[in-house]
Amino acid sequence: MAATAFHHAIGTIQSHGGHGGSASRNMLGRYSERRVCKGVEVRLFRSGIRGSAGWRLGVVSASSSHSLVADPVPLSSSSNSNNSPKKSNETALILIRHGESLWNEKNLFTGCVDVPLTKKGVEEAIEAGKRISNIPVDMIYTSSLIRAQMTAMLAMTQHRRKKVPIIMHNESEQAKTWSQIYSEETKKQSIPVIASWRLNERMYGELQGLNKQETADKFGKEQVHEWRRSYDTPPPHGESLEMCAERAVAYFKEHVNPSSL
Repeated sequence: MAATAFHHAIGTIQSHGGHGGSASRNMLGRYSERRVCKGVEVRLFRSGIRGSAGWRLGVVSASSSHSLVADPVPLSSSSNSNNSPKKSNETALILIRHGESLWNEKNLFTGCVDVPLTKKGVEEAIEAGKRISNIPVDMIYTSSLIRAQMTAMLAMTQHRRKKVPIIMHNESEQAKTWSQIYSEETKKQSIPVIASWRLNERMYGELQGLNKQETADKFGKEQVHEWRRSYDTPPPHGESLEMCAERAVAYFKEHVNPSSL
């Protein structure tokens, strides 16, 4: 999954293993692509989510690695031709996919198993942070999985504003009280990080922990391809992409989109 950040509310939404396909496009709208360096492809969403606020989204996805990072997107309105420092009403949504995990390295189906990043994954997260370092970030949304949270935290260490990302603990009143910040100045220098299982990677069911090549050899490449790529066919006792999209898109509409308006 990926981390999502908003300017005006920069948030972190996870990309579901890079297989969101039509669901992601329906949610985010049209985009154009361009290459910025070897192995990196840029997707710039120009006519995003329809609503009271206009969206202009920039996404960079690493085709040869795991991190997706946002390309700096001009947030000023094109209709404003002068150089006056008026605050833009536009919101930028940055999608960052997690860096390489230990099970990615071993070629295992990961799904909702909570596996950390490799050294390469840490480096990818830091590189992702460098690419978004000039975009203001006000809010981060991430899955509950450590690989996504590590990616978000490491990326923010590279941000020029040096704000501190802080995971919000709202699971109980005691958790809220114990993690409360009492300095208004410190709050201003912090970025709330909201974690939710509804943004988790798709649950791969009985494939979790299995080697991908060995699974293809056992069940056949066509069957494994259907489990992984079809929209409505789940792996054994797992989630289809459709099921995964339902919970993730619902969370986006309920929590992420309202926070950006």
